[in-house]
Amino acid sequence: MPARFKDLALDARDHQALADWWCTALGYTRRQDTGEEWPAEWPVPIHDPAGQGPLIWINPVPEAKTVKNRMHLDVWGVPEEMEALGATLVRRRDDEIDWSVMTDPEGNEFCVFEEER
Repeated sequence: MPARFKDLALDARDHQALADWWCTALGYTRRQDTGEEWPAEWPVPIHDPAGQGPLIWINPVPEAKTVKNRMHLDVWGVPEEMEALGATLVRRRDDEIDWSVMTDPEGNEFCVFEEER
């Protein structure tokens, strides 16, 4: 086996704000590896406090997103609730796809799968 999955990484111009947004959306919290102050310019690691989801690093970058993601997150959720948090609906679930395509506040695409109720 040449590799094992470690973490996910997501680029953002305002990585602090986007880390907060994804924490709210996923129920994640910021993870600090040490008791020291985490410098604001460093990437922000966020994690699932229940230990179910992967660690996600929100990395600062100077450029805005300009093209479609080649990799994206799939989440369980309710598109309308994601919109209320600031996500943008790109395509609603329909007869052709079983998920809604959305973007986070910085334009990163993700798919929302609605759990059966």
